Amino acid sequence: MAGTAQPPGNNAGMDEAVRDYVDGIPPEHRPLFDRIHRLILEAHPDATVTLSYKMPCYKVGPRRLFLATWKHGVSIYGWRQDQDGGFVARHPELKTSTGTMQLRPEDAAAIPDDEFLALVQAALAP
Repeated sequence: MAGTAQPPGNNAGMDEAVRDYVDGIPPEHRPLFDRIHRLILEAHPDATVTLSYKMPCYKVGPRRLFLATWKHGVSIYGWRQDQDGGFVARHPELKTSTGTMQLRPEDAAAIPDDEFLALVQAALAP
């Protein structure tokens, strides 16, 4: 796919539908999407990335984590309430429903990578 933007990290397991989704992300949300994508693959380099429910889905064994854009930022979906690495307890204002969080770029800028890594590691743990 010459000339199209690719998310950072290993995208060998990423199918064409996911690449098309990523290519269509609005420029103002792409840095945040790329950051979370990178952290997911850093925590789980074995994750397979496919499109499910019209959004990227990261699969590790039986676990799933979804990452999508919305009009104000990026959403993360699909973790069990007891498997968030304490993220929601530290950032309750970001939770929109059970297993769902909406991040605006300005909110995410104040959160260090290690907190997102803890969420991802807990959500995709076997």
